[in-house]
Amino acid sequence: MEIICRGAESIIYLDTWEEQEVLVKERIKKGYRVKQIDEKLRKLRTRQEIKLLTGARKCGVNTPKILNVDEVNHKIFMENVKGKRIKELFYSADEKTIEKICFEIGESIGKLHSNRIAHGDLTTSNMILEHKKIYFIDFGLGKFSNRIEDFGIDLNLLYEALKSTHFKILKICWDNILKGYKKEYKDSNKALKKVEEIEKRARYAKR
Repeated sequence: MEIICRGAESIIYLDTWEEQEVLVKERIKKGYRVKQIDEKLRKLRTRQEIKLLTGARKCGVNTPKILNVDEVNHKIFMENVKGKRIKELFYSADEKTIEKICFEIGESIGKLHSNRIAHGDLTTSNMILEHKKIYFIDFGLGKFSNRIEDFGIDLNLLYEALKSTHFKILKICWDNILKGYKKEYKDSNKALKKVEEIEKRARYAKR
């Protein structure tokens, strides 16, 4: 077992299942929670993430395939997508490649929002390019929602992530993400208006 990532709620590690290498996401026990509540939360959140991953694939967004689920131990066994994270790719890619990838990212986000899925943690660290396909990973903070506010939060989070990590190419990235997003999501203007409102609230809170 090789641990890839250790978060507040879960650990992600490489393992084998039916003689193939897989990525396992295991929600870990929280000692500060009452045992029964902890078990219930871990089970609910595991089920929710499975539904989100499945829902995303159904609407045409690439996500790791779910190969097995261990509900007793709160584990999801997934395909190990071995491509390059978009975050690292952007450091070396040429402008034309960045434009194309960002347009496709926007399309994928538009498909998610059109199907009531808010990712909850949209950053270039949670997107992987493998065999010319962009995979969205880690839906652990995601939800099914009809609220434009949740979609605005998704977009705002991505914008802030781009601004802090890829400032030099921010305009190229954002302009092309929005082109793809508007193509796929009919209420894109409402979501973008929410982004403006969120930014204003953030500026006001800093005063």
